[in-house]
Amino acid sequence: MTSENNTPEAELDAALDALANQADAADAEVEVAATDAPAPDASADASTAPADAAPAEGSEDAEAEDPYAAFKLELRTKPGKWYVVHSYAGYERKVKSNLWNRRETMGAVDDIFEIQVPMEEVMEVKNGQRKMVTRVRIPGYVLVRMNLNENSWSVVRHTPGVTGFVGNAHNPVPLRFKEAFEMLKSTVELEPVLAKSKAAAGAAEAGNVEIDFEIGETITIKSGSFEGLPGTISEINPAAGKLTVLVSLFERETPVELSFDQVTKMV
Repeated sequence: MTSENNTPEAELDAALDALANQADAADAEVEVAATDAPAPDASADASTAPADAAPAEGSEDAEAEDPYAAFKLELRTKPGKWYVVHSYAGYERKVKSNLWNRRETMGAVDDIFEIQVPMEEVMEVKNGQRKMVTRVRIPGYVLVRMNLNENSWSVVRHTPGVTGFVGNAHNPVPLRFKEAFEMLKSTVELEPVLAKSKAAAGAAEAGNVEIDFEIGETITIKSGSFEGLPGTISEINPAAGKLTVLVSLFERETPVELSFDQVTKMV
């Protein structure tokens, strides 16, 4: 009997939970920073401030540079809804290409609007050389923005490499707004992060940045939920200061993302 925890839906739910937890943690850090900020001096005489005083320096720039405000508005106003398609592992980008071609040949241009395979940049070490590589953020899944009807369902479902929609096979449920945002926001981040990552990789190769960890190295987790457990480094992301560590839980290796300062080398 197959466990429910191994279904595509359960895997996607776990991925969505992880993405949502990352967003919640970032929000919590912002709230803490705001709480710790000193209160304004109430004794200051407001009359001494010039009538045409400009807003705090950088506040307008910060709003203008927020990559998510426009993206959220775009998500809400674009036609169609986002659905998740399950594909064979490693075929995500091929499915995207095949489906985009099929929408043209199968008369679904007016119903299938956009196809995304969210990507991310990570550091890999091969033959002793560090390099940045682009990989699929959530393997085995392709996101499609579409109007769901009999024709569009058939075009997607019968695309080579597609194993089905996630959820009800014949009447799939679209992603909620928060789920779609968490899965797609890397498409907004990718360009600046890619540039930053390449710069970090170049600096590392030039010897300007010291990364005191290696792929395959065994470390001890010194803080967080897995404090005290040993793990093996499987990936290094120097731009974000993060490591992906394989931790043995219930006789299975589970990937855990940790910051550099959460781990220490084995003595």
